[in-house]
Amino acid sequence: MKAYVTSNKDYTISRIDDRVYGAFLEHLGRAIYEGIYEPDHPTADKDGMRGDVVELVKKLNVPVVRYPGGNFVSAYNWEDGIGPADQRPVRLDLAWHTSESNKVGIHEFADWCTTVGTEMMLAVNLGSRGVDEARNFLEYVNHPGGSYWSDLRVKNGRKEPWNVKLWCLGNEMDGPWQVGHKTADEYGKLAANTARAMRMFDGSLELIVCGSSNADMPSYPDWERIVLEHTYDHVDYISLHMYFANRDDNTPNFLGLAEKLDTYIETVAATIKQVKAKRKSKRDVYICFDEWNVWYHSNKKDREILDGNGGWPHAPGLLEDIYNFEDVLMVGLILNTFIRRSDVVKIACIAQLVNVIAPIMTEKGGPAWAQTIYYPYYFASVFGRGTALDLKVNSPGYETPHAKDSPFVDVSGVVNEDGTLSFFLVNRHTSESIETELELQGFAAGSVIDHQVMTHPDLKAVNTAKDQQQVAPTKGDGATVANGKLSVTLPPYSYQMVRVKVA
Repeated sequence: MKAYVTSNKDYTISRIDDRVYGAFLEHLGRAIYEGIYEPDHPTADKDGMRGDVVELVKKLNVPVVRYPGGNFVSAYNWEDGIGPADQRPVRLDLAWHTSESNKVGIHEFADWCTTVGTEMMLAVNLGSRGVDEARNFLEYVNHPGGSYWSDLRVKNGRKEPWNVKLWCLGNEMDGPWQVGHKTADEYGKLAANTARAMRMFDGSLELIVCGSSNADMPSYPDWERIVLEHTYDHVDYISLHMYFANRDDNTPNFLGLAEKLDTYIETVAATIKQVKAKRKSKRDVYICFDEWNVWYHSNKKDREILDGNGGWPHAPGLLEDIYNFEDVLMVGLILNTFIRRSDVVKIACIAQLVNVIAPIMTEKGGPAWAQTIYYPYYFASVFGRGTALDLKVNSPGYETPHAKDSPFVDVSGVVNEDGTLSFFLVNRHTSESIETELELQGFAAGSVIDHQVMTHPDLKAVNTAKDQQQVAPTKGDGATVANGKLSVTLPPYSYQMVRVKVA
């Protein structure tokens, strides 16, 4: 079986915003406590942050991290997380039926972001609160001094403002599960008023309004249209969320969900254009895909924990999906989609970063390790920066409930800032290798400088604390460049990255 791909130096999609490789941390499960923060851990720094987790995050070169939620933010009082840690209140978190110690708040999170080399993307509570909470939080975080909230920040130990530019206006407000759930009209009006107030403080802020929680919501895509009609002139992005599950243990259909993702993006992009035309606007609004990942492995256990505990436990082990090799392929497909849609998807956040549906796992008092999905995320984040190529793909395909023709070979290509070409390839065929020929039109003769392969005979193979490298990339040796073409063979159910240095 063969596939043919054409790349041309003069045909590109867009410059990829680095922030498409962002991440997410919520006060949920063990994401914060025992995830990034564990004061008694052997690797903990003076602030109680786990050093082993810091090193794994640093390698990913995460550009931005969304915080503090998620469902959690819709009943969160940010003021609970400032001041002396031993004087902070314990609150009940209605979203996950747990208790929140508030030992980690904005100061601790900001310091951790500095340590790992990332920027903050903060969310305001538009569920149980509103404009006042948002403007006060913004003043606390970004004003230099001389006002009530900024002076309180200084008193609490941070003299210079953090100057956070990215702000989420609530979370999943279309969902009935959300504290303070609203109709599209109600939320659109509140988000517009909040955005106006925040822009009165700083017109250069980048504001993100809530889109649909998923493409199966009954209000989708009318939600996007109605919310944008209220907010289009005041925001920069609309957020989308999507999680991917293989509940029927049907791998071909599972991997076909990439087409559903692409259609979701295409539909919302068209809705943005519709509202722009209706408003006769010259502004552009883009997509912030600030929650995405595979999520279903832990569902039964989560239900047992949430239904079975009679109290309000602190940081129970919720949403701790243990990822397998099959999930590597799905995550690779998702990232390829974002690269190919880089003209409209400017920010994205894998949900989440540590322990909670995450590429990084920890044991309390023990090791931290990379889950299987860590690797495609790593390759895309580190080597997928630059300009997306507009590739033309001729590949055999198959039919799924999500699309009539899903090509077996899924590929994205990037021209890196130094001129190097990086290609990310997934073979979705169950049993056949595919000889793939990629034409490099307009690029001078070059050579393969890196070839990474991920494959495994067992789709359900996982990494554990004891066997951390069972599913990991290996160095490939079969990719070659000759006569202006890159040739590589893709084993069945495999993920690969090939990097080509051109003259």
